[in-house]
Amino acid sequence: MSGSAVNVLQIGEGNFLRGFADWMIHSCRKQGLFAGSVAVTQPRPAGKRKIAQLAEQDGLYTLVVRGLENGERVERREMIGVFSQVFDPYEEWERFLALADNPDLRLVISNTTEAGLTYKAEPLQEGEPTQSFPGKIARLLYRRYEAFGGAPDKGLVVLPCELLERNGDTLRDCVLRYAADWRFPEAFLDWVRAHNRFLNSLVDRIVTGYPDEAQAEAWFAEWGYRDDMLTACEPYHLWAIEAEPELESLLPLRAAGLNAHWVDDLTPFQLRKVRILNGAHTLMTPLGLLHGVEHVRELMEHREWSAFVRRTVEEEIIPSLPYPEPDMLAYAGEVFERYLNPFIRHRLHDIAMNSLSKARARLLPTMAHYAGRGECVPDGLTRGFAGLLRYYRAEEREGRFVGRTLSGESYELRDDSALLARIAHAWRDARSPEAAIAALLADASLWGQDLSVWPGFTERIIRCWNATEQGGNE
Repeated sequence: MSGSAVNVLQIGEGNFLRGFADWMIHSCRKQGLFAGSVAVTQPRPAGKRKIAQLAEQDGLYTLVVRGLENGERVERREMIGVFSQVFDPYEEWERFLALADNPDLRLVISNTTEAGLTYKAEPLQEGEPTQSFPGKIARLLYRRYEAFGGAPDKGLVVLPCELLERNGDTLRDCVLRYAADWRFPEAFLDWVRAHNRFLNSLVDRIVTGYPDEAQAEAWFAEWGYRDDMLTACEPYHLWAIEAEPELESLLPLRAAGLNAHWVDDLTPFQLRKVRILNGAHTLMTPLGLLHGVEHVRELMEHREWSAFVRRTVEEEIIPSLPYPEPDMLAYAGEVFERYLNPFIRHRLHDIAMNSLSKARARLLPTMAHYAGRGECVPDGLTRGFAGLLRYYRAEEREGRFVGRTLSGESYELRDDSALLARIAHAWRDARSPEAAIAALLADASLWGQDLSVWPGFTERIIRCWNATEQGGNE
């Protein structure tokens, strides 16, 4: 393990942080820009086995970065050695709290999933580990507050990586709520607010984790060693952090040449990701599945489907965004290259889960941009939405909702059961597909608004529907 002073506490032993934040810290270290090390613990008792495996390997693991860069296949292997402490906080709770006594500790990085950034009432038990992640942070900070007498310069910078909007604000609010529950002094709460930073951030990288056994064994034979903590990821990475650029001195990500940004407002990064990357996923998925396509890469390698997705993103989605078009086109180009990564099999069936709420967040705002100006929703978005309605045409069978592709293959819808029942009833009770479509578009409980009032939208959806059923295009 690294012998450097611990500057970073990491709560999260999983693939993502090891393929993202730890790789970034490693990149800073190997360029001589960062001299510290990381203490890593798991957020839940279930992570015990992985923490033990990492400790057995002295905190070392192999990361393979593979995918496409500028259209060329790349594959790079690095041994990551940023961890100086690896331990289970549930078995060594005092060791966890003692990290607060370390004057060199500056940063806390986490990835506990969105479910980890929630408040659940929990009693304070001296000498016993707190279960929740925000509760752990509250106790760590209180220990630090007492150890250094509330010194202003001993506050920590907390960087949550959970995929939750305003993740830093959410974590701070949970920490303060636990502190209030446990009747920590008001002066401590003031110190948390004034001298500790909970930074909102947006992270983006596909970390696929341990490869299939055949690939792993081939690599082990080539390398001459085995690695139970081996993980793989794509080349693309983005870390946007809502904070002043001066914090680069604490974590020199940009100096290391990484795609990291210290920004005043995360909104542009969040919006482009939701509307372009996630929006294109939601656009392509129902149509792809209905036509028998199983994976993102398969769809993007298909001449007609790829052209459809690219044209809709570039000519319909990007013009709706309030940002410079060249920047958005460049980002879209990166997204398309990621979709074509030959080492990632991203199943459309997985993306299809909860597509109703995804469509409301990812596609409807773009469509509403045009409708709100009295314009027709453009062709690509209309066709994609018609595909969504067709994908959600299902029958209820013993609590399951089953639909059929255009070739007659069955599939099960995975979404909110009440919404699925509402849609199934609309199809069952309508006198015709056209009547069902009109009723569904007018149902504001599904979409948050009445889509039937949009100029010509119902008629154009019906035309797309009929073209899809006939195996053609609008």
